[in-house]
Amino acid sequence: MAEWDIRKLQILRTLRERGTVTATAEALHLTPSAVSQQLTNLSRQLGVPLLEARGRRVRLTDAARLVLTHTEPVFEQLERTEAALAAYSQGEAGEVRVGAFSTSVPALVVPAVRALRSTHPRVTVRVREAEAAEAYDLLTAGDVDLALSLAAEAPSATDPRFTQVPLLADPLDVALPPDHPLGTTPTVTLTDLATEPWIFGGSGPWSDITRRACESAGFSPHQGHSASGWTAILAMVEAGMGVALIPRMAAAHRGGVLMRDLGPNGPVRHVTAAVRRGGETGRAVTHVLEALRDAAAAGGGSRDGHPARSS
Repeated sequence: MAEWDIRKLQILRTLRERGTVTATAEALHLTPSAVSQQLTNLSRQLGVPLLEARGRRVRLTDAARLVLTHTEPVFEQLERTEAALAAYSQGEAGEVRVGAFSTSVPALVVPAVRALRSTHPRVTVRVREAEAAEAYDLLTAGDVDLALSLAAEAPSATDPRFTQVPLLADPLDVALPPDHPLGTTPTVTLTDLATEPWIFGGSGPWSDITRRACESAGFSPHQGHSASGWTAILAMVEAGMGVALIPRMAAAHRGGVLMRDLGPNGPVRHVTAAVRRGGETGRAVTHVLEALRDAAAAGGGSRDGHPARSS
């Protein structure tokens, strides 16, 4: 197979456009002898004559025109590549891989992607759903560029591997069956529900969050049922099988259950974004972080238009 040299092909292409070796040399900031030498080398590499003499001038052979016809798409693609690289270096283009836990995808990632379509349409976001703790493993391994996780699952804030960006405090509301006696009381606290059967996973972050919240309120929750998916948890609550803590970001899944705010001192979970240290300087990543901050400020952890509480 012949060796293809883009620079030499560019010289041949310019000669076709300019007509003379001298004009080609001027256009490419070369000497006429350098142009002639490069084209002689290209002809030798390809094994066909590329130029023929016409008096004191040269013209392209049919073989040279054939070569240029078939390599023209290469030059077009190189132009596209240069334009894409220029956009990338200016932060206007690029792909950002985001690892995100389930409830953060509709509440934060999807609004951010929608906003980026208007503000930075050439920034592409690829989403990978992952457990909150797993998101950091993916980030460490280089499988994602940005992790959306929970502060409780994050490494130490002083971990030199990561730059962590707080996004919001997501309130935890309590889900009650539709006919629960406390459904119409003015206020509800966790201690009011100390004797209820609770529904949460047997292990993992949500089990830890539920147990910590209840223990902070002075009791250890009795686990009536074990489930980890919001659809299953809320279906059991709606059926009167128990109560559950639900992050406000998951409010879209609530179905027919009663969601009660636990007041200004109620539990919250802190949502953070993280990148590998130094990754925050990448322009495409910066744009995605800004879009996530805007989504959080617009109410990523709110319900019925009310902003999330902070703590």
